[in-house]
Amino acid sequence: MSQGKVLVLHGPNLNLLGTRQPEIYGHETLDDVNNALREKADLKGWELNSFQSNHEGALIDAIHAARLDGTLAIIINPAAYTHTSVAILDALNAFEGTVYEVHISNVHQRESFRHHSYVSLRADGVIAGLGTQGYQAALDAAIKALRKA
Repeated sequence: MSQGKVLVLHGPNLNLLGTRQPEIYGHETLDDVNNALREKADLKGWELNSFQSNHEGALIDAIHAARLDGTLAIIINPAAYTHTSVAILDALNAFEGTVYEVHISNVHQRESFRHHSYVSLRADGVIAGLGTQGYQAALDAAIKALRKA
Protein backbone atom coordinates (compact mmCIF):
# COMPACT_ATOMS: atom_id res chain seq x y z
CA MET A 1 0.00 0.00 0.00
CA SER A 2 1.23 3.46 -0.93
CA GLN A 3 2.03 6.04 1.73
CA GLY A 4 0.56 8.71 -0.55
CA LYS A 5 0.60 10.31 -3.96
CA VAL A 6 3.02 12.84 -5.38
CA LEU A 7 2.40 14.64 -8.67
CA VAL A 8 5.28 15.99 -10.76
CA LEU A 9 4.29 18.68 -13.25
CA HIS A 10 6.55 19.78 -16.09
CA GLY A 11 5.76 22.97 -17.98
CA PRO A 12 6.32 24.10 -21.55
CA ASN A 13 9.23 22.87 -23.62
CA LEU A 14 10.33 20.31 -21.03
CA ASN A 15 9.21 17.62 -23.47
CA LEU A 16 12.37 18.66 -25.37
CA LEU A 17 14.62 17.98 -22.39
CA GLY A 18 17.87 16.37 -23.50
CA THR A 19 17.81 17.97 -26.93
CA ARG A 20 16.91 21.64 -26.31
CA GLN A 21 19.87 23.72 -25.13
CA PRO A 22 21.73 20.81 -23.51
CA GLU A 23 24.43 23.26 -22.39
CA ILE A 24 21.81 24.73 -20.02
CA TYR A 25 19.44 21.82 -19.36
CA GLY A 26 21.69 18.78 -19.76
CA HIS A 27 21.33 15.61 -21.79
CA GLU A 28 18.80 13.67 -19.69
CA THR A 29 15.40 13.28 -21.28
CA LEU A 30 12.10 13.88 -19.53
CA ASP A 31 11.53 10.12 -19.52
CA ASP A 32 14.89 9.69 -17.75
CA VAL A 33 13.84 12.20 -15.10
CA ASN A 34 10.39 10.69 -14.60
CA ASN A 35 11.68 7.11 -14.48
CA ALA A 36 14.30 7.98 -11.87
CA LEU A 37 11.69 9.80 -9.75
CA ARG A 38 9.21 6.95 -10.03
CA GLU A 39 11.89 4.42 -9.05
CA LYS A 40 12.87 6.47 -5.97
CA ALA A 41 9.23 7.00 -4.96
CA ASP A 42 8.48 3.27 -5.35
CA LEU A 43 11.45 2.36 -3.14
CA LYS A 44 10.16 4.71 -0.45
CA GLY A 45 6.57 3.46 -0.74
CA TRP A 46 5.05 6.44 -2.54
CA GLU A 47 2.99 6.63 -5.72
CA LEU A 48 4.37 9.13 -8.22
CA ASN A 49 2.56 10.43 -11.26
CA SER A 50 4.05 12.85 -13.76
CA PHE A 51 2.53 15.09 -16.40
CA GLN A 52 4.01 17.49 -18.95
CA SER A 53 2.16 20.05 -21.00
CA ASN A 54 2.98 23.03 -23.15
CA HIS A 55 -0.48 24.38 -22.31
CA GLU A 56 -1.17 26.43 -19.20
CA GLY A 57 -4.76 25.25 -18.86
CA ALA A 58 -3.76 21.59 -18.92
CA LEU A 59 -1.33 22.19 -16.04
CA ILE A 60 -4.06 24.01 -14.11
CA ASP A 61 -6.48 21.15 -14.76
CA ALA A 62 -3.88 18.70 -13.38
CA ILE A 63 -3.51 20.81 -10.22
CA HIS A 64 -7.30 20.93 -9.81
CA ALA A 65 -7.51 17.14 -10.22
CA ALA A 66 -4.77 16.70 -7.60
CA ARG A 67 -6.98 18.50 -5.07
CA LEU A 68 -9.53 15.69 -5.39
CA ASP A 69 -7.53 12.51 -6.01
CA GLY A 70 -5.59 12.23 -2.76
CA THR A 71 -2.37 13.83 -3.98
CA LEU A 72 -0.37 15.05 -0.99
CA ALA A 73 2.44 16.91 -2.77
CA ILE A 74 3.09 18.61 -6.08
CA ILE A 75 6.57 19.09 -7.50
CA ILE A 76 6.34 21.61 -10.31
CA ASN A 77 8.74 22.96 -12.86
CA PRO A 78 6.51 25.59 -14.42
CA ALA A 79 9.26 26.54 -16.90
CA ALA A 80 8.39 29.82 -18.66
CA TYR A 81 5.04 29.98 -16.85
CA THR A 82 7.05 30.62 -13.68
CA HIS A 83 7.38 34.25 -14.67
CA THR A 84 3.95 34.85 -16.17
CA SER A 85 1.21 32.68 -14.71
CA VAL A 86 -0.93 34.08 -11.96
CA ALA A 87 -3.42 31.38 -13.01
CA ILE A 88 -1.02 28.57 -12.01
CA LEU A 89 -0.34 30.40 -8.74
CA ASP A 90 -4.09 30.62 -8.07
CA ALA A 91 -4.53 26.91 -8.79
CA LEU A 92 -1.66 26.02 -6.46
CA ASN A 93 -3.15 28.26 -3.76
CA ALA A 94 -6.29 26.09 -3.92
CA PHE A 95 -4.20 22.93 -3.38
CA GLU A 96 -3.83 22.11 0.31
CA GLY A 97 -0.79 19.85 0.06
CA THR A 98 2.93 20.49 -0.11
CA VAL A 99 4.38 22.27 -3.16
CA TYR A 100 7.99 22.33 -4.32
CA GLU A 101 9.15 24.43 -7.26
CA VAL A 102 12.05 23.12 -9.36
CA HIS A 103 14.20 24.77 -11.99
CA ILE A 104 16.94 22.87 -13.77
CA SER A 105 19.03 25.97 -14.41
CA ASN A 106 19.95 28.66 -11.92
CA VAL A 107 17.35 31.20 -13.00
CA HIS A 108 19.15 33.91 -11.01
CA GLN A 109 22.17 33.67 -13.32
CA ARG A 110 20.00 34.17 -16.39
CA GLU A 111 18.02 37.05 -17.88
CA SER A 112 16.49 39.42 -15.34
CA PHE A 113 12.90 38.54 -16.32
CA ARG A 114 13.58 35.00 -15.06
CA HIS A 115 14.36 36.25 -11.55
CA HIS A 116 10.68 36.63 -10.58
CA SER A 117 8.48 33.62 -9.88
CA TYR A 118 4.76 33.77 -9.22
CA VAL A 119 4.86 30.10 -8.18
CA SER A 120 7.39 30.85 -5.42
CA LEU A 121 4.68 32.78 -3.59
CA ARG A 122 3.00 29.39 -2.92
CA ALA A 123 5.93 26.99 -2.90
CA ASP A 124 7.08 25.43 0.37
CA GLY A 125 10.55 25.22 -1.15
CA VAL A 126 12.36 26.23 -4.33
CA ILE A 127 15.25 24.30 -5.86
CA ALA A 128 17.15 25.90 -8.73
CA GLY A 129 20.42 25.23 -10.47
CA LEU A 130 21.00 21.60 -9.51
CA GLY A 131 20.18 20.28 -12.95
CA THR A 132 17.71 17.42 -13.08
CA GLN A 133 18.93 16.37 -9.61
CA GLY A 134 16.74 19.19 -8.33
CA TYR A 135 13.72 16.97 -8.92
CA GLN A 136 15.28 14.27 -6.73
CA ALA A 137 15.97 16.83 -3.99
CA ALA A 138 12.37 18.06 -4.19
CA LEU A 139 11.03 14.51 -3.91
CA ASP A 140 13.22 13.86 -0.87
CA ALA A 141 12.05 17.11 0.74
CA ALA A 142 8.38 16.40 -0.01
CA ILE A 143 8.52 12.89 1.45
CA LYS A 144 10.33 14.14 4.55
CA ALA A 145 7.79 16.94 5.06
CA LEU A 146 4.86 14.58 4.57
CA ARG A 147 6.25 12.04 7.04
CA LYS A 148 6.48 14.79 9.68
CA ALA A 149 2.90 15.93 9.02
